[in-house]
Amino acid sequence: MMKLFRYPTLRATWALLLLGVAIAATTAQIAHSQPPKRNPPTLIDTVRQATARFRDINVAIAEGWAPATPCVSGPDAGAMGVHFNQPARQADGTVPPDAPQFLIYEPMADGSMRLVGVEFFVLVSDWENKNGAGPGVLDGNLMNLVPFPNRYGLPAFYEMHVWAWEDNPKGTFADWNTRVNCDKEAGT
Repeated sequence: MMKLFRYPTLRATWALLLLGVAIAATTAQIAHSQPPKRNPPTLIDTVRQATARFRDINVAIAEGWAPATPCVSGPDAGAMGVHFNQPARQADGTVPPDAPQFLIYEPMADGSMRLVGVEFFVLVSDWENKNGAGPGVLDGNLMNLVPFPNRYGLPAFYEMHVWAWEDNPKGTFADWNTRVNCDKEAGT
C-alpha cells in the first residue's frame, strides 16, 4: 500500500476520493436535518382556503355578498350557477388569487345554495392601467378575454372560473360545469 502513495497521481486520486466521501456524508447529514420542502399552494388550494367560510351562504350574506345574477345555465354545456358579488368592492386592476370577485352557488332542491366555485373578473382597461398591455393573468394562468361588444353589455374584460368546490369534467377553469345545474332554482 505504501508504494501507491509514492506516485503523485495516485495520491491525488485517493485524496479526491476521500474528499468526495466526506462531502457526500456531510451533504446527506444536512439534507436529512432540513425540513422537507413543500410545494406552493395551487390556485385551487388558495381559493378553497379563502372561500371555505362561504360554504355557508349566510356567512357570505353577512359579509356583504349579494346575488348578482339568476342561475346561469347553458342548453348543453352545463351551468355556472348563481353569481354573488360584493357591490362595495372597488375595481383596482388587480386579481388577487385569494379575493375572487364572484362566489358561485348552485340552487338545491331544499331551497339552500351550495358553493361550487368562484369567478375572477377584471375590466381590460383596469388591468392595463395597473399592469400595462398584455393578457390578464391569475396566479400564472391566462384569463379568458371577453371582448366588446358582448352579451353582457360590458366593456372588454378578463374572467376566469375556478371550480374549487365542485369537480368539473370540462376542467377546473372552464366557464361551464356539467355537474352544476339550475333545475332547482326557485321560480323556475
